[in-house]
Amino acid sequence: MLKIIWSFFFLSAFAAALWQTFAGNIAVWSELVGALFDSAKSAFSIALNLTGLLCLWLGLLKIAEKSGITEILARLLRPLFTRIMPGVPADSPAVGSMVMNIAANVLGLDNAATPMGLKAMEQLQEHNPRKDTASDAEIMFMVINSSSVTLIPITILMYRSELGSANPASVFVPILLATSVSTLVGFLAVAAVQKLNIFNRVVLFWLLAAVALVSALAWGFLQLPPPERMAISAAVGNGILFFIAAFFIFWGLIKKQDVYENFIDGAKEGFKIAVTIIPYLVAMLTAIAVFRASGMFDLLLLGIEKGLAALGVDTAFVPALPTALMKPLSGSGARAMMIETMQTYGADSFPGFAASVVQGSTETTFYVLAVYFGAVKITRTRSALPCALLADLAGIAAAIALSYCFFVGS
Repeated sequence: MLKIIWSFFFLSAFAAALWQTFAGNIAVWSELVGALFDSAKSAFSIALNLTGLLCLWLGLLKIAEKSGITEILARLLRPLFTRIMPGVPADSPAVGSMVMNIAANVLGLDNAATPMGLKAMEQLQEHNPRKDTASDAEIMFMVINSSSVTLIPITILMYRSELGSANPASVFVPILLATSVSTLVGFLAVAAVQKLNIFNRVVLFWLLAAVALVSALAWGFLQLPPPERMAISAAVGNGILFFIAAFFIFWGLIKKQDVYENFIDGAKEGFKIAVTIIPYLVAMLTAIAVFRASGMFDLLLLGIEKGLAALGVDTAFVPALPTALMKPLSGSGARAMMIETMQTYGADSFPGFAASVVQGSTETTFYVLAVYFGAVKITRTRSALPCALLADLAGIAAAIALSYCFFVGS
């Protein structure tokens, strides 16, 4: 599926360029080549910037692994993961790594979530009998990751504040609800494909517990005065990050581990992973860039707008659609679309509000797919992409619907 999408982006861009050439626009070729080269450089820069974070967090994770922290986490969640990922042994350290990755995503700690997720994928790959094909467990983990619940959307709140929003945190609850819908739909889609039994007491208990925890944390933040929410959110996130790093080292010392050597061993693994993902990032980001530069993206957006108008659907949300359509393809592209919408219509306008909620509703699916599967050299992703895109669609639809609900009267 990923190969088909990748080929489609390039071939459709080529077809669009030919059409524009016949129409007299020969400059399109230079735009395509420029986008091709710029995106290749961007992919390398992303991998280069990620290298330091990978070395840092995989070094800390190695300390956690050697000192038994990941085993404690795995033991706690073993009953749940043995039911939703039956192919993973109950004592696998991958469980602990997945838990820490999901927790980091929930708290909006992206710079910690990716290294933890890549470590989890490496550990899951050890249990995968077909190394070039995604296992059921890897598909479940990837889809949960690409649609992960975000409790504290710090970046979005920051941009809204900088662009003049009177209440930047007004999108907090809609984003939480939209991304919760995305995660739930993604999980249920994978469960349906893999024929998992989710109606047992263990899975239902953890689902209800997660809903209760997220709701309680959301309610707690909503009780804070609006000006304090973003500052406290940032402080909480940064505090948790440093606490995790310090606690891993402290616990390693308590367990009489050579924490320095363990850190170095993990950091070396991080460097190897960073090098491995570069070709996959270059492949995906260049395809997305030429698709956009060819005008096909704008044509798709125009077709959706015309179709909705013909059906009599309210098109007030259409200015937020560029963010929605770009989100699965490019995180930086979607962020640029969101900022452009808020600059054009105002941060507190309906399009600006809706674009912000859409931006926080899902992760960047193709980026996550390229990085996570590329790190373990998986080329056959099976149902991962369709399930992840279904989760994206649900999250974006929920984001638009919730924007209508929450913006009325604001």
